[in-house]
Amino acid sequence: TMKGKLPQRAITQRAAAGFSSYGNQIGLATGIVDEVYHEGYKAKRLETGFVVGGARKEMVYREAPQAGDVVVLLGGETGRDGCGGATGSSKAHDAHSVETCGAEVQKGNPLTERKLQRLFLNKNATRKIKKCNDFGAGGVSVAIGELADGLLIDLDKVPKKYEGLNGTELAISESQERMAVVVAEKDVEEFIALAAEENLSATPVAVVTDNGRMKMTLGGKAIVDISREFLNTNGVKQETKAELTDGVTAWFDKKSGVDFVKETEKVLSDLNVCAKKGLSETFDSTIGARTVYMPWGGKTQSTPAIAMAAKICGGETDVCTVSAYGYSPYLMESSPFIGAIYSIVGSVSKVVATGADYKAIRLTLQEFFQRMTSDAKVWGVPTSALLGAVYAQMGLGLGAIGGKDSMSGTFESIHVPPTLISFALAPAKASKLITNVLKGGEKLYYIPVPKDEQSVPNFDALKEVYEEVYKQIESGNATFATVVENGGVGAAVIKSALGNEVGVSFAMSADELYKEGYGDIVLSLKDEKAFSDKIQKTYVGEVTGNAFVCEGKKVEMKKAQNAYLSPLESVFATTAPAVGVAENCDYLLKIGQARYTGAKVAKPRVFIPVFPGTNCELDTARKFRLAGAEVETVVVKNRSAKDIEESVAAIVKAIKNANIIAFPGGFSGGDEPDGSGKFIATTFRNPYIAEQVEELLNVRDGLALGICNGFQALIKLGLVPYGKVCEMTENSPTLTFNNISRHVS
Repeated sequence: TMKGKLPQRAITQRAAAGFSSYGNQIGLATGIVDEVYHEGYKAKRLETGFVVGGARKEMVYREAPQAGDVVVLLGGETGRDGCGGATGSSKAHDAHSVETCGAEVQKGNPLTERKLQRLFLNKNATRKIKKCNDFGAGGVSVAIGELADGLLIDLDKVPKKYEGLNGTELAISESQERMAVVVAEKDVEEFIALAAEENLSATPVAVVTDNGRMKMTLGGKAIVDISREFLNTNGVKQETKAELTDGVTAWFDKKSGVDFVKETEKVLSDLNVCAKKGLSETFDSTIGARTVYMPWGGKTQSTPAIAMAAKICGGETDVCTVSAYGYSPYLMESSPFIGAIYSIVGSVSKVVATGADYKAIRLTLQEFFQRMTSDAKVWGVPTSALLGAVYAQMGLGLGAIGGKDSMSGTFESIHVPPTLISFALAPAKASKLITNVLKGGEKLYYIPVPKDEQSVPNFDALKEVYEEVYKQIESGNATFATVVENGGVGAAVIKSALGNEVGVSFAMSADELYKEGYGDIVLSLKDEKAFSDKIQKTYVGEVTGNAFVCEGKKVEMKKAQNAYLSPLESVFATTAPAVGVAENCDYLLKIGQARYTGAKVAKPRVFIPVFPGTNCELDTARKFRLAGAEVETVVVKNRSAKDIEESVAAIVKAIKNANIIAFPGGFSGGDEPDGSGKFIATTFRNPYIAEQVEELLNVRDGLALGICNGFQALIKLGLVPYGKVCEMTENSPTLTFNNISRHVS
């Protein structure tokens, strides 16, 4: 803790709570969550990641906007809270920032963003969109300004959270839950109607022109009128000098005299090696039911996945994406050039170790550096890192798509370390992937990244390694693979063994086990002779017993687990003491005799209500269909009194036609205090709806299911445990608080 800065614990906990809340509410499966530690991140916590979107080819329609086309603003409303977010995140801070920069943080609306996702799954809507932009940095001026060469933007039509916004605020306010889409004039009315079906606002705010100018009006007067020719110059050209002082790193130097027992405990307790499970489990990893790898593997769920894999397009096919990141702060600090190379190599190695073909990989890079000054040596640091990244891309023949950068990693005198993170992404067959979880009996082999005496990889030889590893996994000869990061081979193998509580008898010395490496691969081989003899490999040892043994010294399983799992338990808890007493409750005692008429239905009809914030309806419906049911979903609309009346009528009709009501999970009402089930319950207490629920359950022998958010609703309605819709009393059961925010599926 220091003056002008929040305590480190508060920064990390609150930041994680913020983006886990947002991602969970929009239904974003998060398979890898990590935090990187370094003294330079004491004031600017490292938070980074990326998301993969997928659309079926037949849903995509691309066409250049034409004069007369209309720009529709879709989603949320505009407010002052969105002004300056991008610039705020891209500048250095000092002790006074807390007083002046708070308004730069945009207040998100994940419930609206979820509605956007649903609309973009509707082919009828997406086939009408010629071009589309999100309202990230720059707001209207960029999101709409980039859509066509000529535009007439009416700022008076931009939906507002409140009155009093001036033209500049309307033009630059950013947000994640708004989209600008170009549609033909003839399609505008139908597109707005499709948005309304998803309880989503859609407003025409601009038209495409052919005069080559971006013009904005407010109150009928032009307040911006700029030629596209000028905008395309990208402003003033700037130059600076960069002096490269990068040297050869000592990070990979050999160790000597390592004590296996002491080093094992020390390495597993290192903040850049130890478990961050409590952090990870505040994020939902299975939403959408397309997750291939659990983030924590093995029977004890203690082995962290090295990559995220998820099926695409609803999960109906075997095709998935595999993604992983690479970055070590202390390696980058010792040499930005070498460190950037291994950021890329590390990310690629992880994807290859799952069973994907390295040639299918594409990269995206994210860079964060200290505030730039007039010192040429300061500019030399990002220059070295970017040269290293380009060198690695050229060597592997893999290109990077887009990225994010910030030259503002400074707070007072604290600078972030040189930070260049590589993300690698490849398509693969889910059924062909292997995991980094050891099961017992495996014989392990270490394949280092081929490198010269200056630690620079030999990329031709490395590509041969990747080809061979892919071949061994594809043939089934390799059933396990992991990648060396901080802590060397020892840390990588032991973490892979903890998930199933299996021991390893190491054949390598302790010096070799704990020598730093990055991007090296450890894999199991059933038949060692089937592996190419052109590639260097070292026998690591055999997975056997329930302890870790090296050079006659032993580390017991419990000791290793404690060293690995406990360092961050006080910051991100995985367990918490229970509060209060839960008494047993027998449903049959509450409602009397169990009722079942014996009626059978060949193809049951299931009704799924979709409330604002519901995010499990698609996967719930898919499961019911796979089981042979017919499914009807009704989006509950609440933008007007008329919407609410229509929604009630639609729900009543759906229940009349249903055999089962299934309340899916989510965060309706933002999951505010006392449970979002209250919002759902209030709707279903409507007398017309409640009457149909009672008739379904008690007369027609129907069923009701509630999952997560839906289970909250069953409790709040009284359906659990009383079997009927009734008012709550002081003695009614309720759900208590999840006091560590742990998300367990």
